Amino acid sequence: MYAREVFLFGDSIARGIMLDTNGSYKPFADCFAVRTADELGYRLINKARFGCTISKGLDIIKRSILGLGKAPQDSEPKKLAFLEFGGNDCDFRWDEVAAHPQAEHLPNTPPEQFRQLYRESIDILRGSGYTPVLLTLPPLNAERYFDWFTRTGLNRAAILGWLGDVQFIYRWHESYSNSIWQIGEHEHCVVLDIRSAFLKRRAYDNLLCLDGIHPNSAGHELIKHEILAYANGM
Repeated sequence: MYAREVFLFGDSIARGIMLDTNGSYKPFADCFAVRTADELGYRLINKARFGCTISKGLDIIKRSILGLGKAPQDSEPKKLAFLEFGGNDCDFRWDEVAAHPQAEHLPNTPPEQFRQLYRESIDILRGSGYTPVLLTLPPLNAERYFDWFTRTGLNRAAILGWLGDVQFIYRWHESYSNSIWQIGEHEHCVVLDIRSAFLKRRAYDNLLCLDGIHPNSAGHELIKHEILAYANGM
């Protein structure tokens, strides 16, 4: 039996941020987190933040979870915590890449650090009586995302020269999603394969906003469907 209260930790996707018609990022009232909680009758505690990496997320988890009390006894309901990180972790500082395309550039969170901090987050949640549920990353559209982050005048040729090809963005992003699978297997966590749900669609980019990385309303509906399928099977 699970408690009727769930935590959600993650970035802007988990927060329900989308692009409006003016190209501004705004919270989406019917995002997957809100809709899922409403349909299941759960109380949602959404601690996701725009731009959040696993490092920032770990700090939020510590502040939110530690000090809430001991893990529940066997007779008490189990508690759930969903984790959705990686999209900001794998991203680069594109202005620095554009300015120095011959230099070495690291992502916001290098892969090994990402895995280490993710595992630490899982340990803290479990130590406080929470069952972690990991979400893989929705796929991005590399061309659309490239157009989006260079729209203000960054040197596209310099960045593309550093990348090698624009699809490197997709492959690099996918490697972090694969890491989430590996972490889940190593830590014996449930992993919800959000990425595959998108990729099974013939034109998954129709589920993304203009920026090529944030799910639109249809994308949030698909994520909701995947979480509901898991929750109804518990």
